Amino acid sequence: MKLSARNQFQGQVKSINLGNVMAEVVVDIGGGHEVVSAITRSSAEQLGLTHGATVTVVIKATEVMIAAD
Repeated sequence: MKLSARNQFQGQVKSINLGNVMAEVVVDIGGGHEVVSAITRSSAEQLGLTHGATVTVVIKATEVMIAAD
């Protein structure tokens, strides 16, 4: 699948916390970094997400902020 979003990170599902409506998915993208995503439970089930599965994290944002002291 091709996407226009440039911020794509491949990783492995570290954990999935299923709630009644939402799911919190933690993806290990390597180098000691993780991305946490809140998606619908239905989406997590339809994607067949399981611990250790290889997935691609896609970040499409209209705004990215950077702060410095």
